Amino acid sequence: MAKEDIVVVAVDGSDASTNAVRWAANTAMKRDIPLRLATSYTMPQYLYAEGMVPPDELFSDLQAESMEKIEAAREIAHEVAPDILIGHTVAEGSPIDMLLEMSRDVTMVVLGSRGLGGLSGMVMGSVSAAVVSHASCPVVVVREDNHVTETNKYGPVVVGVDGSDVSQKATEYAFAEANARGAELIAVHTWMDMQAQASLAGVNTAQNQWEAIEKQQTEILSERLAPLIEKYPDVRVGKVIARDRPVRALTEQAEGAQLLVVGSHGRGGFKGMLIGSTSRALLQSAPCPMMVVRPESA
Repeated sequence: MAKEDIVVVAVDGSDASTNAVRWAANTAMKRDIPLRLATSYTMPQYLYAEGMVPPDELFSDLQAESMEKIEAAREIAHEVAPDILIGHTVAEGSPIDMLLEMSRDVTMVVLGSRGLGGLSGMVMGSVSAAVVSHASCPVVVVREDNHVTETNKYGPVVVGVDGSDVSQKATEYAFAEANARGAELIAVHTWMDMQAQASLAGVNTAQNQWEAIEKQQTEILSERLAPLIEKYPDVRVGKVIARDRPVRALTEQAEGAQLLVVGSHGRGGFKGMLIGSTSRALLQSAPCPMMVVRPESA
């Protein structure tokens, strides 16, 4: 089934959710596509024993409370982008199930980093791990301190490039975002790995070795970017070859950026991006919203 060109944003009334709604509304406006506000509710387990049927009034109250959050989010979205089309989804049950199901059919899912109620712990806990790790479309995580300012409003889109297939897919999304936003794209490649370290014959020849490797890596990066530069001729492209660890290099380059884009896993410096400490560090420390792109087959 073809995906619907639409941005979905999770709504729960928290500060992080509000930031996510603003970011998603701006993205929908830049892409000229609709926005869908999504929230879920669950019946409080402590109120009714298993097997008991809660009264309809309780369901009505929960649905009304959910719609209040939706309407508040709609106002925020229209403040950012008055002309975008906005729909909504209110689901009963787990926010994980709701968002993963929606991810099969949409352009991207946007989440606040942590929230209230059903969306609590969006980055630190199981909800975020499930959505970011299993969604069928790119997921953007917006922290409560990822505010749009005059400094970053027109900042670049930063992407981590490591040569893997999913990294190439992430780079394609990054170019599309940069093109839609009229932003510069900064492609970051790190090469501080054991293979490079082992090639050093000694301190006296180290600098020459590093320069040779850097030149080689720059050529490889240029080759990988060439088809997308041709596809998006209006996107200004900057290339960063960093002899550094990926978390530090990407965090540094993302300072003042509109968006940081990474593949969910890759080779070399970006291996295990969402499994171990690297991904957790980026999701918690990135100074801007972060898009996670997963493999096509996953």
